[in-house]
Amino acid sequence: MLTEKFFEVIRNEGVVSIVSWGHAEPHLTCTWNSYLVVTDDERILIPAAGMKKTEANVEVNNRVLLALGTRNVEGFNGYQGTGFRIEGRAKFLTTGPDYEMMHQKYPFIRSVLEVTVDVAKQML
Repeated sequence: MLTEKFFEVIRNEGVVSIVSWGHAEPHLTCTWNSYLVVTDDERILIPAAGMKKTEANVEVNNRVLLALGTRNVEGFNGYQGTGFRIEGRAKFLTTGPDYEMMHQKYPFIRSVLEVTVDVAKQML
């Protein structure tokens, strides 16, 4: 489901916006493209140092939206830059092999936001 263009985007720096919502209004937090790790089965792992509101929302509603992009990768019709909208299901990991791998890579984390991708759409 994740295309080569998606992987090209995350190899270049840019902002990743993460939207979650529980009982109240949507919550937005951000990270960087360079922090995303994609597993062989195309789950997206994101180091979480904070993200406490996101975690609380995910306990109520595990649906999340991600928006990410970069100006360094050509988009549709020669457009300078491209991005993706990801719809998925999230959970936070605090143990297990994926958590351990991410903790070695990013020792500052308290958990890992795991996103199982349902839809990945190139936007630009």
